[in-house]
Amino acid sequence: MSDAAARPAPMLEVREVSKSYGRREALCGVSLSVAAGEFVALLGPNGAGKSTLFQLLTGLFNADAGVLEVCGHDMRSNPVRALGRIGVVFQQMTLDLDLSVEANLRFHARLHGIAGRDGGERIADALARLGLSERARDKVRTLSGGNRRKVELARALIHRPSVLLMDEPTVGLDPASRRHLLDEVLALRARGVAVLWASHLVDEAEEADRVIVLHQGRILAADRPRQLVSASGRDTLAEAFLGMTGRDDAQPA
Repeated sequence: MSDAAARPAPMLEVREVSKSYGRREALCGVSLSVAAGEFVALLGPNGAGKSTLFQLLTGLFNADAGVLEVCGHDMRSNPVRALGRIGVVFQQMTLDLDLSVEANLRFHARLHGIAGRDGGERIADALARLGLSERARDKVRTLSGGNRRKVELARALIHRPSVLLMDEPTVGLDPASRRHLLDEVLALRARGVAVLWASHLVDEAEEADRVIVLHQGRILAADRPRQLVSASGRDTLAEAFLGMTGRDDAQPA
């Protein structure tokens, strides 16, 4: 049985999606899927089209062509239901620095119709899971970069989404914080969350169930890390990635 046949039905599906800005083609016929409990790394150099894809998936822009579905809900015809099943951590921080950690989370919970005891319990559970219970009443601006990212992850999970989008989430973090955040997200596989993790850092993709290489708006390869390396004839995922994107002379990202 092939890997494709063995995977369950996708929680996130992108089919032949294209997007241009004037004459610049940001995405061209991109297709990918992420199943429940699957961690997929979207690996690409800066400018590959990763952020454009995430803008489409979060409803900031509409695709010029193609279909985007979340849990079977079409992003164009049923955006409210589709977006309601997504949690997202954007590349740029979007927390209110002058509110407490708990206040940031309560505001997000209310946006999803979660209030009262249920909201409080979900917030307490998320903070405990991420080791932030003692910082609940602290203003976000007093937190380290790593802890701010944890708060954003907690916020993304408050409404218990089926799909989690992580757009270059470790930018600006120290190695220890990067590792901790990645471990937290990898652990979500056991809870059945479908994760799409976009990055230009090869080491963050090595533990993914599948790696999708995006370059200049097109998908160059999609496979398990070991199979991708084997097919490239290289020794490491970094070498395979640099070879596919024509960056052999560059240093690994």
